[in-house]
Amino acid sequence: MRDLKRSNAKQPAYKMLEDRNVRVFTPMVWKLFIDKGKRVRKKVPYMQDLIFVYESRPVLDSIVQETSTFQYRYLRGSYMTPMTVRNAEMEWFIKATEELENPCYFTPEELTPDLVGRKVRIIGGPLSEYEGRLQKLRGTRVKRLFVELPNLLTVSVEVSPEYIQLL
Repeated sequence: MRDLKRSNAKQPAYKMLEDRNVRVFTPMVWKLFIDKGKRVRKKVPYMQDLIFVYESRPVLDSIVQETSTFQYRYLRGSYMTPMTVRNAEMEWFIKATEELENPCYFTPEELTPDLVGRKVRIIGGPLSEYEGRLQKLRGTRVKRLFVELPNLLTVSVEVSPEYIQLL
């Protein structure tokens, strides 16, 4: 889904949907703001117009018709086909971003072969049984794993080396 409101709107779409008891997920990052002369950390959406909604199509259609700034995100190259993500992929993505510290988000254009490393499986911990690729980082002891939603968004999360099994 897309939210076309200003970034500083008092009631963004993800909050409006939460108030209506609709299951929603928006990738969030910490940002510093100055409020009355003091620096304040707030969680804000990584991409202003990206919202994942878990609801049936008829319910979403009524919400989209009511709210002029709320739209479906459509697939490129097809006519009026809304973007969808499989439940299992979305659950892995949500689990990785909410349970683990310091997620770093990447769009498909930002991921280069220089960033992507070996294929691994995670044994134990919050992401147990997940298979993915490590992020190549020179000069650091921290291991980061890519968890991706194909052709949409990728998150890099810290993984303890003891849970990593090379494939």
